[in-house]
Amino acid sequence: MKKSLKILLVASCLLALQPAGARGKYSFSWTRSAVDGSRTGVRSSGADDVEEAMGSVRGKKYYSPSGKVFKGGTVPAVAKIMLDVQPEMSEVKQVIAYSPEAMIRRKPECALSDWFIDALMAGCEEITGKKVHVGFTNFGGIRVDMPKGDVLLDDIMSMFPFKNNLCYLELEGRDIRVILEQMASKGWQVIGGVRCTATKDGRLLGAEIDGEPLDDDRVYGVATISFLLDGGDGYAIAKNARTLEILEPYILDVMLPYVKKLTAEGRFIEYKADGRVKIVKK
Repeated sequence: MKKSLKILLVASCLLALQPAGARGKYSFSWTRSAVDGSRTGVRSSGADDVEEAMGSVRGKKYYSPSGKVFKGGTVPAVAKIMLDVQPEMSEVKQVIAYSPEAMIRRKPECALSDWFIDALMAGCEEITGKKVHVGFTNFGGIRVDMPKGDVLLDDIMSMFPFKNNLCYLELEGRDIRVILEQMASKGWQVIGGVRCTATKDGRLLGAEIDGEPLDDDRVYGVATISFLLDGGDGYAIAKNARTLEILEPYILDVMLPYVKKLTAEGRFIEYKADGRVKIVKK
């Protein structure tokens, strides 16, 4: 609770109030800036470099890593809150992996989304012992990009913060086709195990699973998340499911051990988008 109150206070301090009318009403707005050191030298800290990365507060002055000094007011107050909470965050600031390149969230497909869903599908197969042909999740479930270089526990926790359960279900090909047609028309979400071709104006032209055209009459094993089963982001993936298993693990419970296993094996976090979503003019 103490940590939550501090975070809420920081968020409140960062909000900019702007008059919206003569009746004294206000609208709220904020600007998002990358914590990459480009403004005041501040960047995300690890467990052992807090002052170097975030600066220090002495008295009523905040000394930023760039050397700029802020005297009094909101900036030192917010900086003190952020610095005071760092010892409580030391555990999540531990380095758990390494990523040679940044992986940036980008629709209709990117290395990060492919890596994510492929890992979920593999995890679903391992837990259930059943073949998973197709995977679906949403881009909104990936909250931050994969950084280049050291990857902290905090990075992975922030990437997948939602308590959505991993799920296994069986769908006929015709129902998978409906989901893919919806994605083609509304905007692509994260897919695995299937390669799709669609037009820019939102028509699904074709889909292949295991190198074969999607068969409307075949039953496929599908991995997804509980958020998308019945209405999340407008999808109802469980509609018409022949079987459905809502598994115990949350997304993070699958992804975090996977990342740690890569490190234990001496491997990095690295992936390439493989063209599973192809958009054509017509």
